[in-house]
Amino acid sequence: MNEKHLNPAISPGLRIVALGGGTGLSALLRGLKEHVVRRSDRHPTLKRPVTDLAAIVTVTDDGGSSGRLRRENRILPPGDIRNCMVALANDEALLSRLFQYRFNAGRGLSGHNFGNLFLAALTHVTGDFSEAVRVSAKVLAIRGRIFPSTLSNVHLVATLADGRRVKGETRISRSRIPIRKIELNPRRVRPLPMAIEAIQQADIIFMGPGSLYTSIIPNLLIPEIADAITRSKSPRVYIANLMTQPGETTHYALSDHLRAIKHHVDRPVLDVVVANRQSISPEVARRYRRQGAEPVFVDRDNLLKLKVRLITGNLVEEHGVLRHNSPRLARLLLDEFLLNHRRR
Repeated sequence: MNEKHLNPAISPGLRIVALGGGTGLSALLRGLKEHVVRRSDRHPTLKRPVTDLAAIVTVTDDGGSSGRLRRENRILPPGDIRNCMVALANDEALLSRLFQYRFNAGRGLSGHNFGNLFLAALTHVTGDFSEAVRVSAKVLAIRGRIFPSTLSNVHLVATLADGRRVKGETRISRSRIPIRKIELNPRRVRPLPMAIEAIQQADIIFMGPGSLYTSIIPNLLIPEIADAITRSKSPRVYIANLMTQPGETTHYALSDHLRAIKHHVDRPVLDVVVANRQSISPEVARRYRRQGAEPVFVDRDNLLKLKVRLITGNLVEEHGVLRHNSPRLARLLLDEFLLNHRRR
């Protein structure tokens, strides 16, 4: 975006990249979207608007509607990308509700989202999944850009603590045995050049929130993505989950999440960690505990040893399930990096 078209009273905008998948990335994007300024916008109250917001989304999902379309139509799974599109939509009203609409009846249709079918059809019409994403983004008038992390048909393979190997994101997520290692199959896949360019130009790089082994680490297992993040001189920020995930991160403290990333990517890719400090209601905590989940413990001493900066805030939103409060998370992140903080 050419910044000369923006309000001259507004200082140069931030270029942000967010990597991940699932509902966590959508929550982050929904909050950041409100700070994105486009040529037609006028936001004189924003001291440092976001002028480019790029999401890099993992494409290893093999369950539900996405998995069916992947197997039957030989396309990349569209579900996480669809959720990010809706989160970034300029108007989350009719069109967004349409893209999220799930068919509850009909042979072959039941269980599918309209947005998934739309992306599948566009992929066949254009012959290219990334072009289908671009066209869909125009239909929804999204405030940002979305890139699949790769166009390769890639799957996840986990080695569990007991030595067994499990293939497929769905089976890995259902396992209750701790994960020792996660891999891509095939191991070496190429990212989209535009995704690498976005990382290279970013003023801030966010990773998470999202499932550690099935949303965050898979993006970092693509060598060119990890290299671009390693070489970046901008703040590289990990946004912690609110709760542990049964099997994937049972009993993980926050430092355990960072050690898992380091174990898979033996290069520096993180400088800052953002975590919740807000209490969770006893009733909701009990319900999650029955499912084998607990609040992620912020072990400050261990984080200090890992040489990362810790930022905390009241980030919880409770509506039956726990989610990050999108507006508060976005404000906390942007307030921390308005001064064009650079890694020392």
